[in-house]
Amino acid sequence: MHISVPATSANLGPGFDSLGLAIDLRNEIVVKPSRFLSVSTRGEGAESPKIKRNSLFLHVFNEQYRRLTDGRQPVFRFEFTNRIPISRGLGSSSAVIVAAITAAHLAAGVKYNKRKILNLALRYEHHPDNITPAVMGGFNVACLEGDRVYSKKRRLPSILRAVLTVPDRTISTNRSRHVLPKMYSKEDLVFNLSHAAYMTALFMTESWDQLRIASKDRIHQERRMKIMPELFAVQKLALEKGALMSTLSGSGSTFFTLAYADDAPVIAKALAERFPQFRVMERGLDNMGVIGKA
Repeated sequence: MHISVPATSANLGPGFDSLGLAIDLRNEIVVKPSRFLSVSTRGEGAESPKIKRNSLFLHVFNEQYRRLTDGRQPVFRFEFTNRIPISRGLGSSSAVIVAAITAAHLAAGVKYNKRKILNLALRYEHHPDNITPAVMGGFNVACLEGDRVYSKKRRLPSILRAVLTVPDRTISTNRSRHVLPKMYSKEDLVFNLSHAAYMTALFMTESWDQLRIASKDRIHQERRMKIMPELFAVQKLALEKGALMSTLSGSGSTFFTLAYADDAPVIAKALAERFPQFRVMERGLDNMGVIGKA
């Protein structure tokens, strides 16, 4: 069995916990029947004992496999190829969860659809902005109603490219949450609601040239960027070089820049030269989401 799942960028500025899109940067997992459990890992995190164990994947896979097979003990060989940077705001945890649930259904021989995978993933990741594009691909608007995710997808055209600026260090999730206030002004909330709504309209109608306006945020982004002040310079340079939008990816530390395909190499080159200590990647966008083949 072969499972592939894309990286994601969430929030996209004002769309806190509700907007996200998929990037063509994929983790791949091969699952083979085996007489005993074995795990091999290549790529991102392969040198980390914690990542090599793939404990999150195995926990979710084992739990779902037993549920689907009335408690049968899973024994497989897992071969991981990790390409999504870990703990950098590109949905690495969501990718693991989505891949594990998909793999469990394939291994158990149980039919599934993507909506089912998405709602099962919500049990392990309670924010839908990453898991939704990981499952569905494309640009997604997602909301929660009870224990279900309701979402709408828009395919992304090949005229757009992503430029990812990946810092050499993380922003801890706990710290990124701690810097957010417990109360917001009505003005800031209305600002974000209007900008998130406008951004959604721009994506749905492919009106890219106003994304710079729509991607502004007053809820989380600048507060989190202050933890790593170099990110302000990343955003400024990307926009100066012609980016359509440039936003903190998830809670960071990666910065996500969206550009026309012709402009993306120029932006990537400028960022790489200005920030040699960071990793800069130019990637396409993904419309497939999770792929599972037996």
